[in-house]
This record gives sequence, C-alpha cells and structure tokens, in this order.
Amino acid sequence: MPINNDRFMRTRALLGNDKMSRLEDATVMIVGLGAVGGYALEGLARAGVGHLILVDFDVIEPTNINRQILALSSTLGQAKTDAARNRVNDINPACQVITRNLFVKADTLDDILNLKPDFVIDAIDALNPKCALIEELWRRQIPFISAMGAALKQDSSKIVYGRLSNTKNCALAKFVRKRLKRRNVDLSQIWCVSSTEQAAYPDSALFMDEDSSAPLSTGGRPRHTMGSLPTITAIFGLTAANEAIKRITEGL
Repeated sequence: MPINNDRFMRTRALLGNDKMSRLEDATVMIVGLGAVGGYALEGLARAGVGHLILVDFDVIEPTNINRQILALSSTLGQAKTDAARNRVNDINPACQVITRNLFVKADTLDDILNLKPDFVIDAIDALNPKCALIEELWRRQIPFISAMGAALKQDSSKIVYGRLSNTKNCALAKFVRKRLKRRNVDLSQIWCVSSTEQAAYPDSALFMDEDSSAPLSTGGRPRHTMGSLPTITAIFGLTAANEAIKRITEGL
C-alpha cells in the first residue's frame, strides 16, 4: 500500500498502517508538563497520537527555560496546560486535546482518571502526588510509565527503562518504593525511566526555592530545588514517550 503523503509519513513508513492507526486512535495522558513531561508530550504529538489528556497545575516561569520545552519568552506566565495545547495544535491540528489545570492528589484522581486514558505517563516530581497517582493507576490496571529523578544527573548512558523494583542510585525511586511497598503495591509491575548514575554534584546544585513548590492551598510547601541539565530531562521524557509508543503499537 502506498504511504500517505502527510506530516506523519515517516512514522507510518516505519510502523505500517495498522500500528499507525493504533497511535491515532490511542488516548494518552501526561501528568506533569515540566522538564520530563514536556518532552514526552513532544514525542507523542510528533508520533501522531490522536488523543491527549494533559494535566498540570502550574504556570511557566523564567526558571523553567533551561530545561522545559514549553518554556519560552513568548509563553512566560501561561498555564502549562495552555502552552501544551497550543504546541500540540501547531504540530498536529487533528489531535484532540483535553486539559486539566489541577494539582494531583487523592481527591482529584477521579477527575482525571475517569477520562479513561488508554495509557498514562507519570512525570510528576513531587513524592506525595506521584505515589498517589501510581497506586491508583496500578489498582485500576491502567497501563503507565513513571519517570523517576532526572535532576543532578549528567551521564546519559546511565538512563534506563525497567521495573521500579530494580532501580538504583535514585533517591526519588527509593522513597517511592518504600511508600508503595507499605501500600502493598507490587513494585515488579511498575515500569519506569530512571538513572543508575551515582550523582556527584557541587553544594550549589541543591538549594531552597520557595517558588518551586505547589501553592500552599494545594498542599505544597517550599522544598529543595535541584540543578538539572536539559539534555538529561529531555532523554527521560523521550524515553517514556518511546516506550509508550511501543506499548500502544504492540497492543499494550
């Protein structure tokens, strides 16, 4: 069958029409549209995923520009969900986009998961909402990939995709494992992107930033901010997107 001459011609050429149709029919949710989630979104939109649900509570700030693909001089002050929708529309106007501008916690999970995603990418960087989301996805048996800690990492060759139970040298993954284990979640069923690098960093790479957390009204509080490279966070996001594409085209 001849290849359609459209913007996804090269994707269709590689995957074939049947797998391309699966991408076009799929509904993928991304929770967290920051450094990792933004690049996951980019990969999925450019692959031709036909339905996207985008969840984030935050707005774009100047400090996001070093690593977040949605952060530009022209998007400062915009809700990340709005900037994401606009970018997807520029890439693929046929993609149907639903946005939810909210902070993920126990009492908002129904609001987003009742939208019935076929697949979810968890790109949340805060422990409590991340664990709440992972636990609920696992309990509802919704296929997903979770991104662990990309901050403070510099060696791209150490980025891996595998089971949460096998992660090492990742502080975020360690805390997630402990919390989910207490909740009787089967860690061997949780797939994630992580780095095995034993990070060595200067004292300046870890600092308190009162503007880096969720609003106090949503349960946020000032927390440590960690230095990061745009290349590493991008690879995390694109790895998650790539695995999502593989899972969707192979029938989950």
